[in-house]
Amino acid sequence: MTPNKDLQQFQLIFDQACPLLSYDDGEYSCELIDISLQGCLLGFKNTWEQHDLESLYTLTLELPETTPIVMNLSISHVVDNEVGFKCEHMDLDDISALSHFVELNQANITLLDRELIALMHCG
Repeated sequence: MTPNKDLQQFQLIFDQACPLLSYDDGEYSCELIDISLQGCLLGFKNTWEQHDLESLYTLTLELPETTPIVMNLSISHVVDNEVGFKCEHMDLDDISALSHFVELNQANITLLDRELIALMHCG
């Protein structure tokens, strides 16, 4: 696949990514704000009330046309309805899939930065 096709596919995948956080028997719908191999930042509709820093949560990131990426997480910080999670465990396949996902995102940001710089110099 060419780099441009890869980036287009990534943007489509990112827009359609569906994160779901689970803990014990409960599930929390959320918004993926940022993600890396070290953890993620998730947004919730309401202020986050779960402050048990010892508990492990599971994030399942559903992506179109691929198997879900699963991360075991612990809470690192809470600010209103945004919660930062630290990655405690991932399987090797999930690490590989997430690395590719993050790499394409970084390439997409670099491409966007170049386009913005070029637009600023056109005027």
